[in-house]
Amino acid sequence: MRAIVLNTGTELLLGDVQDAHLAFIARHIFPLGLRIEERRTVSDGVAIRETLAEIFSRSEILFVTGGLGPTTDDVTREAAAELLGLKLVRDPEVMTAISERFATRGIQFTARVERQAFVPAGAEVLRNESGTAPGLYLRANLNPHICSPHLFLLPGPPRELQPMFGLFVMPILHSIVPASNSLDCRIYHVTGIGESLVEEAIGERISAIPGVELGYCSRPGDVDVRIIGESSVLERADKIIRTTLGNSIYSTNEATLEEVIVGLLTKKRETLALAESCTGGLLTNRITNVPGASATLLAGYVVYSNEAKIDVLDVDIKLIEQYGAVSEPVARGLAEGARMRAKSTYALSTTGIAGPAGGSAEKPVGTVYVALASAENETIARKFFFPSDRETFKELAAQAAFDLLRKKLMSRSRQ
Repeated sequence: MRAIVLNTGTELLLGDVQDAHLAFIARHIFPLGLRIEERRTVSDGVAIRETLAEIFSRSEILFVTGGLGPTTDDVTREAAAELLGLKLVRDPEVMTAISERFATRGIQFTARVERQAFVPAGAEVLRNESGTAPGLYLRANLNPHICSPHLFLLPGPPRELQPMFGLFVMPILHSIVPASNSLDCRIYHVTGIGESLVEEAIGERISAIPGVELGYCSRPGDVDVRIIGESSVLERADKIIRTTLGNSIYSTNEATLEEVIVGLLTKKRETLALAESCTGGLLTNRITNVPGASATLLAGYVVYSNEAKIDVLDVDIKLIEQYGAVSEPVARGLAEGARMRAKSTYALSTTGIAGPAGGSAEKPVGTVYVALASAENETIARKFFFPSDRETFKELAAQAAFDLLRKKLMSRSRQ
């Protein structure tokens, strides 16, 4: 069944608000075998009716978000009713729910608010337990004289739409979507290998398997490999991907690299310290974004200047004078200094040249050294080259550092 999402709201097109609905809806309907074939975003007002009229004929399920509120620019309800030739009727239950919500919150009730209680005749009301404007479901061909898709009118705020979708929209979808449509989607999060190399390694063999759809999504330091198809067919593709990419796969669920690291450290009851120069606290920020990170992260040191490297982490000044701040010996000194100061099991360090200035023929912009110190083994240091803008450089350096630690933790798990 062809599913389309129509987002309404001038604020979306102005860039004031980011759309959060496509990803949410797409993830929830996929287990039913449904995929979003098209997404449109239009401004408030007349564009809503015009777009509905245009896409009615090519959609079987249509999700419309926004435009159900009490203000004059909220016209989704009226546009849908007009297009379907349905009268708007006052729903007493909706009116009561709105009145009670306003009363309990001490909000003044106005005539404009009452608009939200009018629904197209024959529509099923989807209760809004987080706001006032109800959602609406209008079954396909509700008006027998007009060909129309299954139409879901949903509120714009995510805090209202998302609970409503789970409670009311999904049960309706289960009743109208054929069970035979079910598909499986598997995603493999890969790091340390570029997208083109991943494609070269697995692309031809996966694409040769009938019934498997293969896709990629690339981000700084990361590649997502995605396969879609029936579960039985995907087993062949899964074996190829796991065998070929091996330890470069850090997750097959939604876990980020930092979440994987925190999970491994927590399981082992081991701790981490971070010493950052060129990444400026990015590693620490990413780790502390993970719930439960306090059980593993002992300290994060941002030592941007040479003086801070010497004073805070006891890096030998002679190493900086002889090799420079961006060097393997200094990276080692930073990691070892952080581990000793924090008394952690492991410590990661980064030192590099983010640019656009500061590079040389020997150490061009994009050069970075990453080091990993541990209580049991000699400190590991790696040199990388990420010629890019400053922000991307930092993301790539952080990803390389985290992957160095992940592989170390994984190798110890297998011992």
